[in-house]
Amino acid sequence: MAKTKTKPFDPAKYLKSKEAQAAYLNEALESKDAATISRALGAIAKARGMGAIAEDTGLTRQGLYRSLGETGNPEFSTVIKVLDSLDLELSVHPK
Repeated sequence: MAKTKTKPFDPAKYLKSKEAQAAYLNEALESKDAATISRALGAIAKARGMGAIAEDTGLTRQGLYRSLGETGNPEFSTVIKVLDSLDLELSVHPK
């Protein structure tokens, strides 16, 4: 029997619209898990073009991949810069 070949799932391929990106990030925020939120923000940045985000934020592409990657832990200032570059914003609502 032939072995099945699989590839890692890349959500960036499916995050074509701002609405899809906002929904994806909101789902990540609901998890209340910093790593999940960071990865979601990284996938959105990748979908939009990491080079363009790096140029817009003044951060390096490598730094963005590192901080928004699987083991990343971005500073809050980085999150704010990336969100601004993506034309997305956070809002707070009472529980």
